[in-house]
Amino acid sequence: MRPVLTRTLVSGATIIGIAAGSLAGGTFSAAASEAPTKPAASTQRASVLAVNNLGLTVARAKNWQCFLTRSGFEPWEHNGLLGTDSWKAAQRLFNAQGFHGGTRLVVDGIVGPRTIMALQRFLNWYGFSLAVDGIVGDRTTDAFWDFNGVPVTDPRCV
Repeated sequence: MRPVLTRTLVSGATIIGIAAGSLAGGTFSAAASEAPTKPAASTQRASVLAVNNLGLTVARAKNWQCFLTRSGFEPWEHNGLLGTDSWKAAQRLFNAQGFHGGTRLVVDGIVGPRTIMALQRFLNWYGFSLAVDGIVGDRTTDAFWDFNGVPVTDPRCV
């Protein structure tokens, strides 16, 4: 065989092999998804979740649940998971104490922008200086963290 013909056949076989390999592996490589990017905390809105601790650890979330209980707004569980019942208790507290901003909150346990604004007003009443914008940013989560840092000694909450 002549060298030119041999190179052509080898090159053609190589191209076919590469193309076949690409097609065979194409399904697998296409299945890999791009890593999701996390939005900046300053632009993150609260979302509807089964549990939304807004950055609190289980211990600090228990402190919040115990605070709600001591304030007369029972969340029913003191498990450190801020679920619907805990946020309903918080919404009742915010409504009762006037942190709703003029329009009473719907007590549905959803942590939306209006609930976050009420939380921000509540935290401001305790001396934090937060913008009341309904956005869960670093300053809001830091203030919520600080507010719930005192250990609870109430036997109902331990």
